Amino acid sequence: MSVRWSRRDFSAGSAEIAKRLIGSTLVRILDDGERLSGMIVETEAYLGVEDAAAHSFGGRRTARNEAMYAVGGTAYVYFTYGMHHCVNVVCGGIDEPVAVLIRALEPMEGMERMTALRNAGGRRKTPMRHRDLCSGPGKLCQALAIDRGLNGVDLVSSDVLWIEKPATRRKVRLANGPRIGVAYAGEWAGRPYRWWMEGNANVSGRR
Repeated sequence: MSVRWSRRDFSAGSAEIAKRLIGSTLVRILDDGERLSGMIVETEAYLGVEDAAAHSFGGRRTARNEAMYAVGGTAYVYFTYGMHHCVNVVCGGIDEPVAVLIRALEPMEGMERMTALRNAGGRRKTPMRHRDLCSGPGKLCQALAIDRGLNGVDLVSSDVLWIEKPATRRKVRLANGPRIGVAYAGEWAGRPYRWWMEGNANVSGRR
């Protein structure tokens, strides 16, 4: 039987949680009851008010990022570039706005439905490879139908979105390096707060 991440599991700092999430499973239950899931293979940590790449840098608090200030285990979903949703896991305590971005998944359940969701516009002419379904933060949100309607969901108690621990303990080889797409953050842009499962074909970006 699968075991969910508990409130306590979400209470460590974002850098530590970013590493621990690798190998866990993100689960999404659609409105019709179908279960979609994928193993988390890439994450990025955002360290809060001191981190120039974080949405909460300098204590910024708006309607958009309010979920970052919630209790650890809350989902923070935002819309970016006018076209993509991204899902984050809030870590730590209330009013401690730190989070981990889930960057990529290895699809596990519901791949046929994921493919349909990713090709919702019907413009794709060639078959989509499984490795391309969730190989990026925007892709995985589209594949799992994650949007702003799930912003603020409690991942500990929700029946539509949660994280499960690996069924068996296995050693995962992690690599890490700079985050992607945060050049605006100055010296923080080069800090090694991105982790990924080494050798996994579903990882999104530079390796």
